[in-house]
Amino acid sequence: MVHRFDTLVIGSGLAGLSAAIEASLQGTVAVIAKLYPTRCHSSAAQGGIAAALGNEEPDSIEWHVYDTVKGGDYLTDQDAAGTLCEDAIKTVIRLEHLGVPFSRTPQGKIAQRRFGGHTRDFGAAPVRRACYSADRTGLAMVNTLYEQCEKQPVMFFPEYHVLDLVIEDGRCLGAVALELKTGEICAFEAGATIIATGGYGRVFKTTSNAMASTGDLLGILYSKGMPLEDMEFFQFHPTGLLGLGILVTEGARGEGGVLVNGNGETFMQRYAPRIKDLAPRDMVSRAIITEIKEGRGIGGNDYVYLDLRNVPKKTLETRLPEIMTFSNIYMGVDPSEKPIPVAPTAHYAMGGIPTDRDGRVLITESGAVVDGLFAAGECACVSVHGANRLGCNSLLDTVVFGRRAGMKAAEQKDKSGPGMPPGAMERAREAVSALLNNKGGVRAGAVKKELQELMMDKCSVFRADAGLKAAAEEIETIRQKAGNISIDDKGKQFNTELLEAIEAIHLVNLGEAIVHSALQRTESRGAHCRQDYPERDDENWLKHTFIRKKDGEIRFSFKPVCITKFKPEKRQY
Repeated sequence: MVHRFDTLVIGSGLAGLSAAIEASLQGTVAVIAKLYPTRCHSSAAQGGIAAALGNEEPDSIEWHVYDTVKGGDYLTDQDAAGTLCEDAIKTVIRLEHLGVPFSRTPQGKIAQRRFGGHTRDFGAAPVRRACYSADRTGLAMVNTLYEQCEKQPVMFFPEYHVLDLVIEDGRCLGAVALELKTGEICAFEAGATIIATGGYGRVFKTTSNAMASTGDLLGILYSKGMPLEDMEFFQFHPTGLLGLGILVTEGARGEGGVLVNGNGETFMQRYAPRIKDLAPRDMVSRAIITEIKEGRGIGGNDYVYLDLRNVPKKTLETRLPEIMTFSNIYMGVDPSEKPIPVAPTAHYAMGGIPTDRDGRVLITESGAVVDGLFAAGECACVSVHGANRLGCNSLLDTVVFGRRAGMKAAEQKDKSGPGMPPGAMERAREAVSALLNNKGGVRAGAVKKELQELMMDKCSVFRADAGLKAAAEEIETIRQKAGNISIDDKGKQFNTELLEAIEAIHLVNLGEAIVHSALQRTESRGAHCRQDYPERDDENWLKHTFIRKKDGEIRFSFKPVCITKFKPEKRQY
């Protein structure tokens, strides 16, 4: 079956929903999603969305831009950061008008709280900039935008797994997908295609990411020889529930929570004396790991405490109800009575599909684009987060750049090209058939497990040359195993074993891109911390990495960082 729409959106998270709303104002829109739309990973976002509204204390757009650039360790493209922060205020007000139920001040304004790395007066002290809906901000936004899509000419195709993007003669013509319910392969023709598939945290063993966050579309583009940008930069959130990786929002520290080591010390003053527990995530994650490595974990173990006992219980119940629930269910801890055991968890990809500020996918570092192809949200690299994303800038990124991509994509609706090539669906069928009939005897779950443990061990918070070189060699071995994955389930309906095999292959591609990108960047910057190169090197590495694989060979090229106002300086908090 071939479906025809003006705009095709792949992914139903906040970036995809925002894009779909805008594109639907000018034509028909299809949204393909691996899951039911409101089960997207955006719904798990807890803490808030950043905007310099100044509802609770003075704030400014310029301070927000500065924090975004400084937090990204000066790898942030400053023109993109300006767009993000300038659009933030009107974006949040628009969300309010659409019906997002933000928490309120006693005066009825949108409530705001402190979040890591967000400051006033260019780093002088923390500022209340995070607009929130208790600690379920992402869920509130997703439900609202989904309802808005239902009012527009947007058709959802839930539980469809994209197998291939069809790109011919420099133009994207649409996608080929597998319908989970029937096992049938369908084609989606479109004048414009927007990739909004989120992150790929499942490349690591311990992660806050949903099971579906496997970076399939990045894997597809990488396998086609197209570039990915800044893949070495993957953020570890400092406070994941011990052993599970489930996130404890930074908003918990914004409400007054503190990190405590095995000696009973609130240790962040050693690392960020001015803003302490509200330092950027990369700094807090490294501080926790350093405390552990130096023997100051709780009871000598690999975790510290997040102590919320100084926060009034009513505040916990009204502003952090999900954290109260998660802590009780998964850890058996009431945060109002006992501290929560936490450790860093793989959380957010700063790297991804290179795009410009309108979401157009770049195929070269000089700015050439793929006609009709766009990307937005975590899967994209605009680069607004640089080497380290600030909390609350991710929800902002999805709706700002998702909307911009939808607006620009809608302009392509009359440029559909020659239509879906007759061989596109057949190639997808052959690839699926080859997987189903492979007799290699390797299980997809075993491949994923081996890769995830390797990435966690050798390419997580701290990295070094020897470990990265070993990881690069081991990934080649894992790739060979992935080529021998076999599947017991030969059925067509809801063949989740087949989907796991496809996801495993994509994860191996992304693991390779991360490791090789990390190996060649011989400096420490933001979330990329090389123990053998502990200093930031602006002279040689103030540039973006483009990695691609052509004819089996990994190649690198580079793109200069856009600097408009804020010159690189040492990060001090």
